[in-house]
Amino acid sequence: MSDKPNILIVGAGAIGSFYGAILKQAGCSVSVVLRSEYETVRTRGIRINSPLGDLSYTPDAVYREGDTLPQAPDYLILCVKVLPGVDRAALVRPWIGPATCLVLIENGIDIERELADAYPKNPLISCLAFIASSRTGPGEIDHQAYGKLVMGRFPDGLDDHSHNLAALFREGGINVDLTEQVIAERWRKCLWNTPFNPLSVLANGADTLTILDAEGGEALIRALMAEVIAVAAADGFTMEPELIDKNIKGTRNMPPYKNSMALDYLNGQPIELDAVLGNVVAIANRHQVPVPHLETILTALRMRQPVA
Repeated sequence: MSDKPNILIVGAGAIGSFYGAILKQAGCSVSVVLRSEYETVRTRGIRINSPLGDLSYTPDAVYREGDTLPQAPDYLILCVKVLPGVDRAALVRPWIGPATCLVLIENGIDIERELADAYPKNPLISCLAFIASSRTGPGEIDHQAYGKLVMGRFPDGLDDHSHNLAALFREGGINVDLTEQVIAERWRKCLWNTPFNPLSVLANGADTLTILDAEGGEALIRALMAEVIAVAAADGFTMEPELIDKNIKGTRNMPPYKNSMALDYLNGQPIELDAVLGNVVAIANRHQVPVPHLETILTALRMRQPVA
């Protein structure tokens, strides 16, 4: 019998499936909760093509709505997109136990409070994933690059759950940075995501190099990043202006990349507009920080969102 913790992944798409594979390699029991791909994954598992090798695996159990767990998981990893109308607290309610550690591997800023308020007695770990991974078919994932996680306890600090989970991910083969200021790290990730993701949609699913090389493209990205830095500072999290140059250089050094929001848009899926951009503008308004570029892009994208 393994002494490793048992893991349940809610939202085993491109991101959740990859990190499930990493924990499986570390010897954990890894189960998944699915909806549309339930039969496929239950029959033939999850197939993952990766530069790290063949990460394909068969989950220890596959669940769907209405099923009952034999026991609550030690770690429940939530990897669903943060979208309006998606009640994430309700999504995890059937699967979480009194001692379960809740782990968020999701995009955006100010996304933890909903879960922290719903489950105040459960430890909550917030994670940022630096990964290029996409779903290519039912139960099929193409992991192109990266995979590093930055994680810490929400709202701050570290605990045994953070250290133990980080050790498991490292054992499974990825890099993990622990942080006592996970909200600050979310702001640092927003510095890239908040400009590039929404602009990729306005540019009809453009990749990173197309955005930067368009006339005025890099200047616009720089202006958006400067606004994000101003909002973060007003919210109590200072970022060095030099990070703008560092992010631009790093983006130019990697192959042209269609980010997750661009892929969602091109595939006709809802985009995480509020988590990535709307919440930043809301925080700016709360602190009375002018963000004209960010507000313009948010308004333009709201115009093209399908009516629910």
